[in-house]
Amino acid sequence: AMPPPEANASLNADVPSALPVGARVAEFEIRGVLGSGGFGIVYLAWDHALEREVALKEYMPSTLAGRGGDLSVSVRSSSMAGTFALGLRSFVNEARMLARFDHPSLVKVYRFWEDNGTAYMVMPYYKGRTLRRTRAGMVMPPGEGACRKVLEAVLAALDVLHKEGVFHRDIAPDNILIAEDGAGGVPVLLDFGAARRVIEGG
Repeated sequence: AMPPPEANASLNADVPSALPVGARVAEFEIRGVLGSGGFGIVYLAWDHALEREVALKEYMPSTLAGRGGDLSVSVRSSSMAGTFALGLRSFVNEARMLARFDHPSLVKVYRFWEDNGTAYMVMPYYKGRTLRRTRAGMVMPPGEGACRKVLEAVLAALDVLHKEGVFHRDIAPDNILIAEDGAGGVPVLLDFGAARRVIEGG
C-alpha cells in the first residue's frame, strides 16, 4: 500500500506507466503523479463534481501489466493473470477496509470503483510531512506536549482499528503524516499494506 503523498512530492512524468496529465477517470482529472510503488500510482487529481483536489490511487503493478493506447490496464502475459487478479483483490480489500473507518488520524476513502481493467480509490490530498521528515527538520527534539499529541492521536486511531480486528503492523515515523492546512497538524496513520495482508491471512 502506498500512503497519500506528502505535499512536497514532486509532480512528475517519470513514471512511464502513469496516466497522462489531463486524462479523465470518472469525474477526476489527472494533474500529475505524486508517487508510485510496485503495485500502484498515486496522482494528484481534480474532482470536477466537488471542485477540490484529491489523491487518486490506481492499481497498476508495473511488472505485471501495461497500459494500452487508451486508459485501460492489461496483463503483460496470460501467465501473470492470476497474480494480477490477486493483487487487484488485495487493493479492493484495502479500499473497503479503510472505508469502514472514520477517524481524523485514519486515511479516508471517498470513493472506490473498478474500471479500465483495474481499480481506483480516491482519498483526501493530505498536505504535510511525515513524522520522520518533520523530526529531521528540527534543531531540538520535540517537547513532551508535541510527542503526546502525536502518540495520543495514533493510539486513538489504533484503538478504532483494533476494535474491528485490524492490526496495522508497520507503525514507524515514515508512516505517520503530520497533515497541515485545515487539519492543523493532525497526525494521520499511513500505509495499510501490512494490515491488508493480515486481513487476507497472507
